[in-house]
Amino acid sequence: MPRMIPLCTAVLVLFSALAASQTKPDKTPTVLFLCPHGAAKSVLASAYFQQMAKERGLNVRVDAAGTEPDESVSPLIAEHLRRNGYTVPVKKPRAVTDDDLASADLVISLGCDLSKRPVAPDKLRRWDEVPGPSEDLNAADEAIRRRVVALIDELMARKKK
Repeated sequence: MPRMIPLCTAVLVLFSALAASQTKPDKTPTVLFLCPHGAAKSVLASAYFQQMAKERGLNVRVDAAGTEPDESVSPLIAEHLRRNGYTVPVKKPRAVTDDDLASADLVISLGCDLSKRPVAPDKLRRWDEVPGPSEDLNAADEAIRRRVVALIDELMARKKK
């Protein structure tokens, strides 16, 4: 099991990238959301994070992928997002690449086995407690929103310092 780091360390890494982006306009920090199939959890998380980051004025690139991607985004997730006023951020799930992992400033894993992938421990956050949306959409949605709000709040607090 990879070494776990405190959220504040991962946030400091992302915040440092955010601060650096102010002096390097070509490098917008990236948050990469991963779930096994790239079709549900990562899609929800990236949609929520992208919208909240925009609303709060965070300049960040948001991406989503899977370790073993499905052929399409879950219709349940796509409908849920549309019904709640969000754009579905992924047209077709794609496989995460080693370059994605290396270039991301923060990697959020929602149940992925990344033990054989090159992820810097200071970039990795694990949200493994999020239930599967196909089992309980409301619980998954609530858990993801709660984690995204906490991350956005932490980034905003660091930005103000």
